[in-house]
Amino acid sequence: MRAGTVARNYAEALLMLGQRHEAVVEYGALLEAVAGAVTTEPRLEAILASPRVPKERKKKLLRDALAGRAPAPFVRYLESIVQRGRQGLFHEMAKAYEALLDAHLGRVHAAVLTAHTVDPDLAREIAASLAKLVGKEVLPHFRTDPRLLGGLVVRIGDRVLDCSVRRRLSQLRYSMLHTRAGGGA
Repeated sequence: MRAGTVARNYAEALLMLGQRHEAVVEYGALLEAVAGAVTTEPRLEAILASPRVPKERKKKLLRDALAGRAPAPFVRYLESIVQRGRQGLFHEMAKAYEALLDAHLGRVHAAVLTAHTVDPDLAREIAASLAKLVGKEVLPHFRTDPRLLGGLVVRIGDRVLDCSVRRRLSQLRYSMLHTRAGGGA
């Protein structure tokens, strides 16, 4: 079975567990934190990946690290992953879980490109306007590009909304160049 499919299966199992314990968002944050720790801590990654380290020791390491920080069902979930030797897929599981959680909560991510840095109030207004437009909660991810001159460009999935000054100027230029001479007003 492919790693992506396995990761998605584990993510689906965690989502069901999270629903049962009314902790879908919390479990997602915890899985992301575990995946991040494994990625950024070479020693932790080496211990979890090593076939020389017994599975019981790996599970104890996770239990001790998460004691008082994570609910018992989540820790048992991680232990089951280690027991089956799938701890190398934590990062892929976290990504798959985020996608499942977004679908479960009815939210989408939007890449928002602006000419200037957006203050928090304007960011909330943009998110609210986009939510009305798509009918779902929108999580905007802002980047700046001074070449836009002003306005913004939004990408949600395969949909693009270009409201930039640069595009408007380009459209104006096109219409001026393609207007027939003498075709007066």
